[in-house]
Amino acid sequence: MSAAPIKVLVIDDEPPIRKLLRMGLTTQGYEILEASNGKIALEKLEEAPALIILDLGLPDVQGHELLRTIRARNESVPIVVLSSRGDEAGKVQALDLGADDYLTKPFGMDELLARLRAALRHQLQVQGERPVFRTGDLSVDLVRRVVKVGNRDVKLSPREYDLLRVLVQHAGKVLTHRFLLRELWDELTDAQYLRVYVRQLRQKIEADPERPQYVLTETGIGYRLKAGD
Repeated sequence: MSAAPIKVLVIDDEPPIRKLLRMGLTTQGYEILEASNGKIALEKLEEAPALIILDLGLPDVQGHELLRTIRARNESVPIVVLSSRGDEAGKVQALDLGADDYLTKPFGMDELLARLRAALRHQLQVQGERPVFRTGDLSVDLVRRVVKVGNRDVKLSPREYDLLRVLVQHAGKVLTHRFLLRELWDELTDAQYLRVYVRQLRQKIEADPERPQYVLTETGIGYRLKAGD
């Protein structure tokens, strides 16, 4: 017996965008639920979608408020936000409110599918709390606190390890500067501290720190660790 299709709730008031997503996602085996406004979206939550695509520009409710409401009802469902080009502050706010990722319109279907897969993998990792995380040649044993790249042991300072641990726990998810500063320093401090430790971490785990493959920069927003294998 084949597995049930993954339900994706698409919340967008633009019919052409909903049609594009419906066509692109159904061909990949997803089941699509659609909502053109916040009221319908909250009703569709009763059908237990496994993933949500949320456009912040809705006609009847502010997108960030709807995101806050959805998160209050469901803490774990992955949410990928669609935003207008250049709306950097809106992206940061959405991520701080609990969105897992964002895409800027216009977007490519291949990129969207990759972001959805990463969001689903992140959710499974959180639920399973796998003790050993792997992506490419990088492996992180969260129980033994052992980090390897290939067969090479990587020696990290306590702060570098704490940074990597937080990234691993949220692998595939965009983490804002503010979130990381709060997690690592328990207070909002100069983001330059974070940049220093990210640079040091990359020098130890990346083959080419100037072209990172694992710790990826989301310009003006934060960082993302490549999702696990």
